[in-house]
Amino acid sequence: MFSLRFNRNIRLTHHVRTRMEKRDISLELLLDLIETGDIRYKSESDLWIYRQYPERVDNMVCTAVVVGQAVIVKTVMVDWILEEP
Repeated sequence: MFSLRFNRNIRLTHHVRTRMEKRDISLELLLDLIETGDIRYKSESDLWIYRQYPERVDNMVCTAVVVGQAVIVKTVMVDWILEEP
């Protein structure tokens, strides 16, 4: 997979693949989340990307990524709540 938003390849960890299956998140939805979701920076390279999907019963879908030579997707969460910094 490739991210146009970050102009980098996307790499999925084993952990995120198991979480995607458990939480019924497809590659298409994950790519849409990466490309169109809102971003909250933890640091210059560590960030959360999140978005609500009205067709899902979850509150919000969020992924934790590290952006370096590639976009490394570490995990994906559902029912995520954005907390103020």
